[in-house]
Amino acid sequence: MRQTWVATCLAAILLVSQATAADREQAEAAESKAEVLEQNAAAQGSKARPTPSEIITKPEVQAVDPAGEAPLNDAITCLARTIYWEAKGEGVAGMEAIANVVMNRLGHEGFPNKICDVVRQGHEQGACQFSWWCDGRSDDVEKDKSYAIAKEISRKALNRQLTDRTGGALYFHQQKVNPSWSAEYIRTVEIGEHVFYKPRGGVAK
Repeated sequence: MRQTWVATCLAAILLVSQATAADREQAEAAESKAEVLEQNAAAQGSKARPTPSEIITKPEVQAVDPAGEAPLNDAITCLARTIYWEAKGEGVAGMEAIANVVMNRLGHEGFPNKICDVVRQGHEQGACQFSWWCDGRSDDVEKDKSYAIAKEISRKALNRQLTDRTGGALYFHQQKVNPSWSAEYIRTVEIGEHVFYKPRGGVAK
C-alpha cells in the first residue's frame, strides 16, 4: 500500500514538473517572439505582417507571468499590466484602446522604441505617462480573469491583429478629469472611461 502511495506521489510530481517545464518553454517562446514583433512595430514605415512562425499563440501568451507578479522586463508583461491597470474595470473595447495608445507611441517621434520604456517614460521626473507605473502601489495583479484578457489583447496588439479603436491616439485621460494639456490636441474618441487624443500635425510634444 505504501509503495503504491509513493509511486502515485512521484508520478504526480513528475507530471507537475513536466507541465511547469512546458509552460516555461511556451513563455520563453512568447517573449522571444514579442521582442522581434516589438522591433518591427517600432520601425518607422514597417507595415509587414508577421509570418505564421512569428505570431504569438494563445497558450504562449498565457504562459507569460501566470501569477501577475513577474518583474516588468518584457514587452508582453509591460503591455498586459498597462492594459490591466489602466482599464481592468472596463470591457474589452476599453482595454484594447489602451493597448492602441501604447502601440501607437511605440517608435513614434518623441517616444521610445520599446514597450517597457514607453510605459515607464517620465518616471525620472516623477510624472509618469501611465499613472499606475509610479503611483506607489503594488503592481501585482488582483483579478486573474481581467489579466488573462489583458494578455490576450497584448498578444493581438503585438501580432498586429488589433484594430486601432482610437483613431491614432497617443494620449488619453479619464472622463472625470479635464487636464489643461487636452486643449493642445485633437480629440479622437471616447471609449469606456477614457477620452483619447492625437497631436495636431502628428508630432508629439
